[in-house]
This record gives sequence, structure tokens and C-alpha cells, in this order.
Amino acid sequence: MGEPTGFLKWDRATPQRRRIEVRVQDWQEVYEKFPAEDLKHQAGRCMDCGIPFCNNGCPLGNLIPDWNDLVYRGHWKDAIERLHATNNFPEFTGRLCPAPCESACVLGINSDAVTIKQVEVEIIDRAWSEGWVVPQMPSKKTGKRVVVIGSGPAGLACAQQLTRVGHDVVVLERADRIGGLLRYGIPEFKMEKHHIERRIDQMQSEGTVFRTNAVVGENVDIDVLVASNDAVVLACGATAWRDLPVAGRELKNIYQAMEYLPPANKVQQGDLLTSPISATGKHVVIIGGGDTGADCLGTAHRQGAASVTQLEILPQPPVARATTNPWPQWSFIYRTSSAHEEGGERLFSVTTDRFLGDEKNNVRALVICEVKSESGSFVKIEGTEREWRADLVLLALGFVGPEKSSWIDQLEVQIDQRGNIVRDDSYMTNAKGVFVAGDMGRGQSLIVWAIAEGRAAAAAVDRYLMGSTDLPVPIVASAKPLN
Repeated sequence: MGEPTGFLKWDRATPQRRRIEVRVQDWQEVYEKFPAEDLKHQAGRCMDCGIPFCNNGCPLGNLIPDWNDLVYRGHWKDAIERLHATNNFPEFTGRLCPAPCESACVLGINSDAVTIKQVEVEIIDRAWSEGWVVPQMPSKKTGKRVVVIGSGPAGLACAQQLTRVGHDVVVLERADRIGGLLRYGIPEFKMEKHHIERRIDQMQSEGTVFRTNAVVGENVDIDVLVASNDAVVLACGATAWRDLPVAGRELKNIYQAMEYLPPANKVQQGDLLTSPISATGKHVVIIGGGDTGADCLGTAHRQGAASVTQLEILPQPPVARATTNPWPQWSFIYRTSSAHEEGGERLFSVTTDRFLGDEKNNVRALVICEVKSESGSFVKIEGTEREWRADLVLLALGFVGPEKSSWIDQLEVQIDQRGNIVRDDSYMTNAKGVFVAGDMGRGQSLIVWAIAEGRAAAAAVDRYLMGSTDLPVPIVASAKPLN
């Protein structure tokens, strides 16, 4: 603990967002630089709470009080060592994680939680700028071959850990660039892609091999992969999107979020001049109130939408914790992201009854109605139907599990009732030597869970190959599926 009374002396503070009228004209990250003295004070707010619940609030088991204390004292190089001990990619989590650690912060019981996420991202950004993030070469080679299918955060974390203990690791990615949803699902204004590039450079220097445009089941044979490797890790994510099967769904200009976001990112990568699915000048409706919906919202603002409305079937959350949602649980409260701050309308407790089209089969409106919760389900409220104009509709309704492909059938792995691939406590499927990490086995979840599972699966693979392992396992990581 850097400052015993810091939480009494200093209020919680976070970086300022760039002016809305400026940031919607570009795709750069939205936050201004955070003054070093202010960050020191924020780290100094971390209190001597006895039991740091933030550690368990974080699926990675990050040693948060340790690096808060080190930052307060100015020991930045020690801070990044402590941070990297539990997290391979803090520049990703520091920008994209919703920070369950902050909901678990003891100070949050009756005050504002420590700005853990901001301290984290400042540590890693400082480490990159100082040249402290360097390749960690294995001390010896094992001669064991591992292929990781999927290059999202789970696959990357697993690959890096296995490479560092001396295995020969190849990562296969079906897209043209490495990163999975980090690359094509997350807009630039949330995380600029140079953060991915420099990690890939580091991993390649360590010995990890990356192969893009490698589509298992098409130009890559799964039987050959299994036969030619000592272990196979499935880390393809939960990318099968949830649809909205209502009347009019077949109309034109109704897209899934993951049909809309990738081409917008490809424009920023220089692969496309313009996106084939653009919100420019259109009245946009986003169905789904989560993070993916907010990503669509911010993208639509930057493309120059005429209006944007986001629909959510759940009621508007309270401003403060409800008594049924006590600390240290994740706080279900009303949050305003940078995209929401930029404009648009948010409607809660509404559902889409049907889509209406024009003479050319283009969507022109939604018929929406209000709902209420009864016996665990949503019931439409009579007399609340109304039309809502829409030229472009984006479905951001989450994901229902991994995509089912012929090569999954070839492996003959077990699938649970939620559509996820079954694995045991060691992350192995019923197919010997085939492991699963991340959303493909867990179901749609957070980036911190993906990295935690990647690290835990790597330890399990190393133990399977070598009989024992020195790789750390996140203290809260479990291969059991979500309830």
C-alpha cells in the first residue's frame, strides 16, 4: 500500500475523453493522456484492505495491490514484471475489459473503486515506450509440436505460454490477419491495431509461427493436423451469432453486427476504400444493448449516420447497485460508453415484433413494443406497438457458441447442450491430445476469461506433453462450463 490514507485524500479520477466533435471525425482511441501525477494518486488510493477481493474479481488473478503500490512508488519496471506475471496482454485488457476487479474493490463498498484498469494500461504503455517488453526466449527446446487453431486472446495467450517453455507452436487463423475478434470485431476507437502488431512481432521473435488464411476444413485438413502434432488446441471462439427470427427478417439492409464491423475495420487497415455496409446518411437501429451494440453505435457515428437508436429488451439498469446485487458481485448499473456519449437514443424494455419493407424489399421500419418481465420471460404490453424508422438494422444479440463445422464432426468431440465443446478439468476433449480454450468451451465471455483460459490450457498441454509443468495457472480459472 503506497499511501495509507490515499483513499481519503484523493477522489477517483479517469482520463478525459477527446471532444466528441473531434473524435467522431477520426478512428483514433477516444481518451486523452492521463497525467502521471494523477495516476500516482489513483494508484495511491489502493487501501490496505486485508483481503484484496480485486484479485479474485479478476479471472486472471492479477496482483493488483502489488502493482498499484509499485506505481505509487515509481517502480515502473517492477510493476510491469508483476503485471506480466499473470497477464500476457495487459494492453488488450486495459482497453477492452469491463473491469470486474473494480466491482470487487473493497473501497467500492461505500466509495468509488480504485481506477485499476487505468493503472494497468498505463503500466504496459510505459513498458512499451521504455523498451521493457522484449521477447522471452525458451531456455531449451522440447521437440514437441503444438498447433493452436484460432488467434483471438485465448489462442494467443496459449501459444505464447507454450512457446516460452520450448514447444514448437503454430497458430492458424482463417482470416487474413492475426487477432480474431480483437482484429475485426473491436473498432479502432476502442483499440488501435498497432497494439496487436507489436505483440505479434514479440511472439514471432520468441518462435511462435503464424499462418493466416488457414481455413481448417477447407485448405487445412484436421486429420493431418492431429497426426502431425503432439497436441491440438481449439481456440476458435464462440462466433455463431444469435439471430432474430421475426417477420421481415429476410428484408435487405438487415445485418449481423459481425457482418458490419469487420469491413469497417478493413477500411482502417487500408484493405478497402469504403465499407460495403455503411451507415452514412442512414437511420440506423441497433438491436442489442451490450458492448457489441456500442461498437456498432460508435462505428455508425463515425460513418455519418443520420440517426442511431439502440434497442434493449432488458429494463434500464439502476444508477447505483441494487440491494439484490451486492458487492463484490459485478455491478449491474447504468453505464455510458464513449459511443453512447457521442449521440443516439437508447430504448429499454422494448422488443422487435417485425420488420417492414418498401417496394424494393429494403427495410424501412421496425414495429417495436414495450415488454415486461413475468415469471422469468418477457411479455409484450398491449397497446404499445409503434413503428420506428430504419434504413439499416444491425443485430448485436450475442453469440450462441462455436460454429459447427465438418472438421468438428471429424474430431468426434462431445458438444454440450449449450453448443460448447466439452472438456475435462485439464481442458482436454474426449479426443486424446485435443484441448479447448476460451469461448469455444466456455461460451461467450470476457477477454480476461479468454486469456485466463489460454494460460490454464497451456499449462494443461505442457503437463500432458512433459508429465509436469512450471507454467502458472490463474487461481480462478476453471474448465467447467458456465451455468
